[in-house]
Amino acid sequence: MAHGIASVKSQIAVWDLPVRFFHWSLVAAIVVAFLSSEEDSVLATWHMTAGWIAAVLIVFRLSWGFIGSKHARFASFVRPGALLPHLRELLKGKAERSVGHNPLGGLAVLALLGGTAAVVWTGVQLTGVGGSEDLHETIAYGLLGLIAVHVIGVIVMSMMTRDNLVRAMITGRKPAAGLPVQQSERPRALAALAGGAVVVMSVLGILRYDKTAFDGVSSEAGEYEQGEAVGTDGDHDND
Repeated sequence: MAHGIASVKSQIAVWDLPVRFFHWSLVAAIVVAFLSSEEDSVLATWHMTAGWIAAVLIVFRLSWGFIGSKHARFASFVRPGALLPHLRELLKGKAERSVGHNPLGGLAVLALLGGTAAVVWTGVQLTGVGGSEDLHETIAYGLLGLIAVHVIGVIVMSMMTRDNLVRAMITGRKPAAGLPVQQSERPRALAALAGGAVVVMSVLGILRYDKTAFDGVSSEAGEYEQGEAVGTDGDHDND
């Protein structure tokens, strides 16, 4: 009996459901955005919609980084002072397991959020006046490079620490062996309500800007309508 009481649970809760839903939804949005980037793609009409969905997800993740459960918060994994020691250990072939994101993983989260936001922003500019398609494509391919580095990093760290990080991001749990014992924490009800409110407000704000944002309407159609509106205004000015 004493042994049973003293035993440590085989799994430890790490990433909450909102973080995991965000992660895989953003993966899906980015995949659709890249597959629909060519005009002759069967998914072409979903390009802008995928971008708007990514925008909503980013806004949610930024808010959840402050109000979410412990390992979802930026304060738990954005640790600039721990980055260099962590890199030194990696160069020595040593990699300690971490409950949440390690310092390098935390940096990757920020880089991917920033890169995705930049792609979305430059894409939105293309529906108006003065947007640069070349800049949008350059940043998009830069994001693709960041994603490739991230995937390689996940594979390498999974091998070095013998932690299946992909599975952990699916289940939200890691093997407890070798990790500090921590109390499982679920998102608070108030935080969940606030996160939901952020999503709703983001969607409503986007719909005020683009009523067809989530209808799977072609970006080219949106650009055409914007151009027609600008041209009409110009004609009135000339009159």
